[in-house]
Amino acid sequence: MAPSDYHCLRLRVEDGVAVAALDHPPVNLLDMALIGELDRLGREVEADDAVRVLVLESADPEFFVAHADVGLILALPPDAPAAPGPSPFQRMVDRFRTMPKATIAKIEGVCRGGGCELALSCDMRFAALGCAVLAQPEVAVGILPGGSGTQRLPRLVGRGRALEVVLGADDLTAELAERYGLVNRALPPDELGPFVDRLARRIASFPASATARAKAAVLAAEAPVEPGLAEEARLFQACLAEPEARRRMQAFLAAGGQTREVELALGRTL
Repeated sequence: MAPSDYHCLRLRVEDGVAVAALDHPPVNLLDMALIGELDRLGREVEADDAVRVLVLESADPEFFVAHADVGLILALPPDAPAAPGPSPFQRMVDRFRTMPKATIAKIEGVCRGGGCELALSCDMRFAALGCAVLAQPEVAVGILPGGSGTQRLPRLVGRGRALEVVLGADDLTAELAERYGLVNRALPPDELGPFVDRLARRIASFPASATARAKAAVLAAEAPVEPGLAEEARLFQACLAEPEARRRMQAFLAAGGQTREVELALGRTL
């Protein structure tokens, strides 16, 4: 891996732990540049025998990831038939779930939409109390979580709570996310970094083959996810053809969406 070759991520590797800090101002928006580098990161970490644990964090204390670029979604052809199987974005985030390495999301700020789906695809999530918020706000603009959120959430928190998160389209505090099972633990901000670092280094000190096989065994306990991802992708594509969805996404951008001021108070804006 060549850490200096990334432009949207700050990457460092030490003692078997790769730490990738998302650094894509102003709000770590999942646009083509960041999506492309996350896809590359997943592939390189998966193939690098020197890496045993990957930690995703943010260089911006207020934003883990705002969400996917709504302009990019609007640019998708609304009448195109859904491709069979999972979408490229679904496959990108799912690699963090299936790679034979432990993956950890350290969430200190806003984590919504595609950013939440990225975090949900990691093996473990840890959030900062009083700072982190998680949400799937897509339904409010006429679409649905199309990056694996409808599949990951029910498996983590159950059907009722998954529907509350998806249909309510509201922010969850770190404390509530922990209670629901969306994150492993919610910790005071000054304890979050040391805890994640200690856990990552501990896992990295164990035999890589044992970690990979233990993760594979846990994955085998889950119901197959690919059929659900394909159906999510099909329904997401159907949403794009709805005039009301396009009107709402355009109105969101016109109201200042994807700026720091609006994104920090997105629940009220929606």
